[in-house]
Amino acid sequence: MKLTVVGCSGSFPSADSACSSYLVEADGFRLLLDMGNGALGELQRHCGLYDLDAIFLSHLHADHCIDMCGYFVARYYRHEGGRCDALPVYGPEGTEQRLTTAYADTPSASSMSEVFDFHTLKPAAFEIGPFSVRTEKVAHPVEAYAIRVEHGGKTLTYSGDTGVCDGLDELAEGADLFLCEASFTAGKEDIPDLHLNGREAGETARRAGARRLVLTHIPPWTDPSINLTDARAVYDGPVELAAPGVTYEL
Repeated sequence: MKLTVVGCSGSFPSADSACSSYLVEADGFRLLLDMGNGALGELQRHCGLYDLDAIFLSHLHADHCIDMCGYFVARYYRHEGGRCDALPVYGPEGTEQRLTTAYADTPSASSMSEVFDFHTLKPAAFEIGPFSVRTEKVAHPVEAYAIRVEHGGKTLTYSGDTGVCDGLDELAEGADLFLCEASFTAGKEDIPDLHLNGREAGETARRAGARRLVLTHIPPWTDPSINLTDARAVYDGPVELAAPGVTYEL
């Protein structure tokens, strides 16, 4: 299983990174986790525009899904080869309506579903291609999910956006790589059920017994070095900051 960081900036793109988007590959199958602002362009550095096999949207805030509107254009209006077949998209309830509203000018109310096959997420265990996945609701102002992806005896857990919660602890248990948001700075922002800070991400990794922690979704206004230091203070395993273009082999 290979993970590529397509984009990792939180809330809005930075000068160096698109917003959240992560490509997971195994056995020739490509699963994209989120497609935030700027991700569609960056994605093309790592795979062909029409080479995705499925997309998971953790929640419907723009920094995790808005480039789906551009991807709709690429799939719906493709000149060579005609309109694309419907690609499986796993997202919270109302994903199709949200994207249709965001695009604002689809040819019809059902145009999105002509190129995307929408599946409504619930807390569940199921298969996506060669991956065994499990999803759980996490603590965020809108319906949001974390995901656990397993393949070949290895496990990747992606937090999406969340505050501290039991569901995230469960999905991160024993993960070989825990890709965890760290948007806030400890002692600066204290808003429950919204985001984690570096210390909370580290504490979650420690409780879950995760083997490696990668901090992501750090907004341009947050100092990543503070979050990295805070995570290392409470978690003994390897910790690093996500960076665009970096790959991990699990």
